[in-house]
Amino acid sequence: MPTGGGKTIIMIKHAMELLATGNRTLVVVAPRILLANQLCEEFMQHISGTWNHVCHAHSGETRYFKSTKPEKIALFNDTARAAGESCIIFTTYHSLPKVIDSGIAINCAYFDEAHNSVGKQFFIGTAATSMVANRAYFFTATPRVARKHDRSMNNSDIYGGVLCNVPAPELIEQGHILPPTIVPFETDHERTKHNVHDIDAGTVRDILDNLDDTCAAKVLVAVPSSRILGNMISKTSLLAELKERGYNVMHVTSKFGAIVDGVKVSREVFFDTLTQWGKEDGRKFIVFHYSILSEGINVPGLTHTILLRNLNVVEMAQTIGRVIRLDKDDAARLKSGELTACQWSFYNKPTGFVTVPVHRTYGKHVIKRLQNVVDAIFVQGIPPLSLVA
Repeated sequence: MPTGGGKTIIMIKHAMELLATGNRTLVVVAPRILLANQLCEEFMQHISGTWNHVCHAHSGETRYFKSTKPEKIALFNDTARAAGESCIIFTTYHSLPKVIDSGIAINCAYFDEAHNSVGKQFFIGTAATSMVANRAYFFTATPRVARKHDRSMNNSDIYGGVLCNVPAPELIEQGHILPPTIVPFETDHERTKHNVHDIDAGTVRDILDNLDDTCAAKVLVAVPSSRILGNMISKTSLLAELKERGYNVMHVTSKFGAIVDGVKVSREVFFDTLTQWGKEDGRKFIVFHYSILSEGINVPGLTHTILLRNLNVVEMAQTIGRVIRLDKDDAARLKSGELTACQWSFYNKPTGFVTVPVHRTYGKHVIKRLQNVVDAIFVQGIPPLSLVA
């Protein structure tokens, strides 16, 4: 199901029905700690009660119990189950083997962004979980398959069969997601490895200056690398120029951590701030990231994304998915019947903009690849399959 189609709420609804029949141990798997924390918050908004015990099996920050030691995970789960209560464990693909090593009985496992599970370092843990869990469900917008080996989502022994495949055009027609708009941004600059931070900083500024002044833009920027982002921030006047234009600035990379307006914060605080600002109608902000926020993270209100680097098909599809979620007021009006699906001129947010800079030495082939991906997914309704090497 395409990004924004409701995969998370399907997991939650199923979990609620399962927990209503008795006490269970559930495992929820995500590719990144930030997403594991977000999934936990979303689950807990719907699944409440002291009979639910929450465990995080990863190395990140959380207000819940956490451990990556199999014996502690087992003790936490077994204590809850011995008391006649349920246990929900949120983990990452990286830490999933620790959950399996704990030897606990798993009633149901939910794999979010399941295309990650076919990675060489993750497949063994995924296969083991599929074998020991009573039930396992795999959710993705971008399936990954292989032709010459078993490390593939078409391996029915591990993944089962396809239970549901929802094409993007169907979700657009029903008003659940927005059609994306590809915006080439042409410049006369020559982008080289020596000036890339200067050129990219100037490009971001110029793109923002060309946006509608009445638009409270919430912009996600995919940067080429942590190093280039560091140079954009420290060796140019970009931050001062963004502040002058009324933007709050956030950035997150594995190298520098999470930063909000120049202050280093925990990822939990970063996510909470991102969510809060996304819901504020008049707030303008820009988020720089390198390969962290493209998958799964639900940021309310994102209006634009800027691609400063070439992405593979999966990353392209996932990044587009960040900006095609409905505006919260549009969603409420659709639900009440005040707004009719696909009458875009009446939407507060009628599309999600994907901007690609086109320099003399970079960008034209990216536009063509990106448009092909968009046409396949959102016009023809074909999921963006990628091959596992």
